[in-house]
Amino acid sequence: MNFELTEEQHLIQETAKEFALNDISPTLIDEERNHECRLDRVERMGRLGFFSCGLPEELGGVGFGFLESVLMAEQVAKVSASWRLPFNMQNLGPALTVAKYGTSDQQKRFIPGWVAGTQIGFFGMTEPESGSDVASMKTVAHDKGDHWELHGSKIWVSNATQGDAGLLYAMTDPDKGHRGMSAFILEPKKVNNFVATDIETKLGLHCAPTGEMAFHGTQLPKEALLGEIGEGFKICMWQLNNTRLGCAAGAIGVAGAAVDAAIDYANERVQFGKPISRHQMVQAQIAEMVAEHEAARMLVYRAAWLKDAGKANQYETSLAKLQASETAVHAANECMKIFGSYGYSSEYPAERLYRDAKSLQVVEGTSNIQKLIIAGIACGHTPNR
Repeated sequence: MNFELTEEQHLIQETAKEFALNDISPTLIDEERNHECRLDRVERMGRLGFFSCGLPEELGGVGFGFLESVLMAEQVAKVSASWRLPFNMQNLGPALTVAKYGTSDQQKRFIPGWVAGTQIGFFGMTEPESGSDVASMKTVAHDKGDHWELHGSKIWVSNATQGDAGLLYAMTDPDKGHRGMSAFILEPKKVNNFVATDIETKLGLHCAPTGEMAFHGTQLPKEALLGEIGEGFKICMWQLNNTRLGCAAGAIGVAGAAVDAAIDYANERVQFGKPISRHQMVQAQIAEMVAEHEAARMLVYRAAWLKDAGKANQYETSLAKLQASETAVHAANECMKIFGSYGYSSEYPAERLYRDAKSLQVVEGTSNIQKLIIAGIACGHTPNR
């Protein structure tokens, strides 16, 4: 069992770290304050190969796998959890899914733009009344012979108002339950009877735009169908098993940032005549944070390795996502405690880490959903895929 990264992986890791420190960090405070997402940065990420993971060379891949994606997303999330989102919106979500289920024409038309970061991606699953129960979605796509007609809405869609092309899940035969769901490729700026609005009341992830999509008879061309009619649920679950790894990578990045910030502050802050890192209660907090972070990182790396090896990994991916997201929240919470009153101030990173970490317990399958998946496979009720 080899825990060493290759020289190339170290280089990839360092490239992502330098990008985050040089491109994101200098302007992050102002961007957070203004809820600003600079889409030109997505293109720069694309040029560095951040979105090429897991794809064949002819579709823009450069030999990177899931582990390389995790290494990059982790480093970026240590500086800004908001900027971890493009790894999912460009690569682990749309690009990989179209690479597996799309036609040759769909692959050639859409994947290069997602990989290059010149085409902003997204995926729409969640609805006002449909979250964890994906199969209860109400958005429908009616077959009108020469086109599809959409009615319904999606909410909590990353890049809802910015997206150029992404994935949309809708019911083509509601009477069949999850077997009546289909997947589509949506180009929001090229369709009619469509409205997208921003959600401006989020707790965290202020540099990652989120919004709602409403379809009022929106027409899609017949070739917008991804895969076969009725395959949407299968495609959706396959995609989620990839994008939740991206969330897990972001979570260990956030947890790592919280650990680093807590240690730095504890070494500087003097109380009772010595740095608070010399006090046993603070040492206990830091020891817990470090141990949980290292354990979560190993779970995330293992899940990525299994994916790259083509082995069953749903169990391991859910384990990684659950542990990493819970670790991120705990680490951010302990970081705020160590900072004391300063942790409550927006002048320091602790409060932002805490706000951003909370999202990771929800997105790409809540912690409760991960527990259901883990228990189901552990008890032999469902197979590990």
